[in-house]
Amino acid sequence: MRKKLNIPKTREEKIWDIIGVGGYLATVIFLIIIWKQLPEQVPLHMDLSGEVDDWAAKISILVLPAISIIMFILLHILEKFPHVYNYPKRLNDKNAAAFYRVNRKMLNKLKNLIILVFCFIELEFSMIALGWINDGNAWTLIIILLAVFYPIVEGLMKQRKIK
Repeated sequence: MRKKLNIPKTREEKIWDIIGVGGYLATVIFLIIIWKQLPEQVPLHMDLSGEVDDWAAKISILVLPAISIIMFILLHILEKFPHVYNYPKRLNDKNAAAFYRVNRKMLNKLKNLIILVFCFIELEFSMIALGWINDGNAWTLIIILLAVFYPIVEGLMKQRKIK
C-alpha cells in the first residue's frame, strides 16, 4: 500500500469544482423553471448529426441530472484517495506528492467537465423539447470527446515530466 499524503486542494481544483457545481445547479434551476412548459415527450437520444432519433416520457429528462450527481459524488470521493490510483513504476517517496497532485487535478477536471457535458446535453434536449431549436448540434460528440480526453492527455503529459 502506498503512503497517504495530505495534499490540500489547489486553487485551480477549487475553481473547477465551483464551475462544475455552478453549472449543475444552473441546469437544475433551469429545469425547475421550464418543467411545466415541457411537453409529455422529450428527446432521449440524438444521432451523430444531432437529429433526435428517440423520444421518451417527460420524466426521463431527469436521468442526466441524476447520473451527474452520482458521478460527481463518486469521483469527488475518489479524488480524496490519490494514493490508490495506478502509477508508473518510477513512483517513489520523493515524487509521490507530485504524482498525486497531477493525477488528482486530472480527475478533478475530468469530473467537472463530465458534469458540464451532461448539463450541455440536458439543456440541448430541453430546448429541442420546448421548440426553441429544431435539432441538436452535430458538434456535440466532438465537444464531448474533447472534454473527456483533454484532462487525460494533459495529465499524462504532466505526469511524464515528473522525475
